[in-house]
Amino acid sequence: MLPNDTPITPELVAEHGLKADEYERILKLIGRAPTLTELGIFSAMWNEHCSYKSSKVHLRGLPTKAPWVIQGPGENAGVIDIGDGLACVFKMESHNHPSYIEPYQGAATGVGGILRDVFTMGARPVACLNALSFGAPGHPKTRHLVGGVVAGIGGYGNSFGVPTVAGSVRFHARYDGNCLVNAMAVGLAHKDQIFYAAASGVGMPIVYLGSKTGRDGIHGASMASAEFGEDSEEKRPTVQVGDPFSEKLLLEACLEIMAKGCVIAIQDMGAAGLTSSATEMGAKGDLGVTLDLDKVPCREEGMTAYEMMLSESQERMLMVLKPEKEKEAEAIFRKWGLDFAIVGETTPTKRFIVKHGGQVMADLPIKELGSQAPEYKRPFVSAAKLPVIEAEDVTAPKGTAEALEILLATPDLCSKRWVWEQYDHVIGGNTVQRPGGDAAVVRVEEGPKALALTTDVTPRYCEADPFEGGKQAVAECWRNITAVGATPLAITDNLNFGNPERPEIMGQFVGCVRGIAEACKALDFPVVSGNVSLYNETNGKAILPTPSIGGVGLIADFTRSASIAFKREGEAILLVGETTGWLGQSMYLRDICGREDGAPPPVDLTEERENGDFVRALILDGTATAAHDLSDGGLLVALAEMAIASGIGATLTAAPTDIPEHAFWFGEDQARYLVTVPAAKADAVIARARETGVLAAHVGVTGGDALLIEGERPLPVARLRHQFEHWLPAYMAGEL
Repeated sequence: MLPNDTPITPELVAEHGLKADEYERILKLIGRAPTLTELGIFSAMWNEHCSYKSSKVHLRGLPTKAPWVIQGPGENAGVIDIGDGLACVFKMESHNHPSYIEPYQGAATGVGGILRDVFTMGARPVACLNALSFGAPGHPKTRHLVGGVVAGIGGYGNSFGVPTVAGSVRFHARYDGNCLVNAMAVGLAHKDQIFYAAASGVGMPIVYLGSKTGRDGIHGASMASAEFGEDSEEKRPTVQVGDPFSEKLLLEACLEIMAKGCVIAIQDMGAAGLTSSATEMGAKGDLGVTLDLDKVPCREEGMTAYEMMLSESQERMLMVLKPEKEKEAEAIFRKWGLDFAIVGETTPTKRFIVKHGGQVMADLPIKELGSQAPEYKRPFVSAAKLPVIEAEDVTAPKGTAEALEILLATPDLCSKRWVWEQYDHVIGGNTVQRPGGDAAVVRVEEGPKALALTTDVTPRYCEADPFEGGKQAVAECWRNITAVGATPLAITDNLNFGNPERPEIMGQFVGCVRGIAEACKALDFPVVSGNVSLYNETNGKAILPTPSIGGVGLIADFTRSASIAFKREGEAILLVGETTGWLGQSMYLRDICGREDGAPPPVDLTEERENGDFVRALILDGTATAAHDLSDGGLLVALAEMAIASGIGATLTAAPTDIPEHAFWFGEDQARYLVTVPAAKADAVIARARETGVLAAHVGVTGGDALLIEGERPLPVARLRHQFEHWLPAYMAGEL
């Protein structure tokens, strides 16, 4: 390891991910050349992952306020009021680069990090979700990544003891060199007992809590802010190693000392470890911080100040404690078998001073470390609008029945049971609706109140039209929450894109963010937390733009929630929303016709709101017995999923004559739902829809053991289930 007085060369600056002009900015800020430790601190704080230097100018346009929002972006997690004195705390973050290099530990520590973000706020985690994007199934690394990532998520979440209740999995060649692992955690807290990161008071002890510091994860945040090249395997040492059992102890110890009134401020040691946690606590409190690294518990001999400040070892926290509570807090942490060490104090100087071995290794202005980070208004170009594909211009290469069977067995549309059965999705006993539906439903304490949780995005829409794709990601999240009968309340986002220094990539980012903002405003669905992950590309090849949306909704009585499964025979199946047969960017066009082109379906946010409110009312008043939103694959795929979930078939009405049959069954028009109602109520429901300006039409009746479509061979539900369930287990077993 280089000594702290190493001369800072242009090569060393570049190795730390800093541009020449950014280094000049550092020189002007501190009035001298930095020490090696200081260069490492600036590298950590000014990289894309921590500073949001390319994105924050655009993120300011997102709506973040509502009467129910307690804490929006800027803290460890967002917080919303869910009534009865309770708050829901949640956030989503990425661990993309580490998961590509070391899939098990990369994914596991992604889960660990997001759980800490939630319980740092004083909340007990009650659910985890994820959104996973992998390369083409035929790519030589894909199966290895899927297996490792899923095992890592399950290994950490299951051991920690939180249910993983929902998520999404997709495959596309554009993720061949960069898988995406977005992890979301949700917790519950008393709304008058939320804990924040801002330190207060001078001379207050700063306490290191949790596991010991090692050399794992050094430069992890910097690595997450760089493209991959041929040397990606050499970055394996920057991947952290997690211990879920230590994190469980850390959770219980933190919640106990919070309950005892010991804590002034608290910050998770996540990206950039001690550096970011200490500087953020001081800067938010308008205070200085002095750290004595000789007192930091280390698990390796001879660690330097540079290594300790940049280590991203897991299961660690930094707290500012009330001085009179030191002994009580230490006793609690010792009881749980965790390290407890006073490593510094708050000062009035607004300086960040790091000491080691009796020497000052860093002396920097604490607020400027964050506030003076570069902020770029990068040039961007908007993609040209793609032509609308008319349904009449797309010839159906296969019959409707055959096309359905093929689609159900495609990597994106097939059942993800193989994935979620490796997660403990019922631990805690509050999971009301398990994975496989539109949204998970998790009871709040003893009920009857429950949370509805989901993650969504359609990257191919975002690529074709970033603005509409951003709108659609939020709208589909809103629909999925609505389809279980819940009221959507707020979102967290994880914005995954390529290199922002390329104007076309920056154009994707700006378009998606503007679309997200418009949809959130129209649907009263504010953004309360999130994460930006840029530079997701390898050798100049970017991922599809993937702004993952994690949504939270609330239902007053979980016993009134709806699921996708048909409930009984002889019920009417109603289609809510307008169908035009939109085939541009559809799964049918891609996987049946072999084309990835055309404009994606437009999103009418007024229609989304009206149709969703109508469907939610049907669910809550007990009229709708099952509900399912329509998205990938369109109407017939949704019908098949409802039949497979229940084992009950359906007889379907013929497609209308003014829409080509394949477009009617597989088009991906937005703002649509399927609901089942007792046959005797069908006409009244359609009339009720008409009165509220909502389109609703009768498309079939439940019954039998097959889907029956006029002019097509019967489709036995058992055969559809085999098609749906078979692909992923067979692929992971190496049989395909």
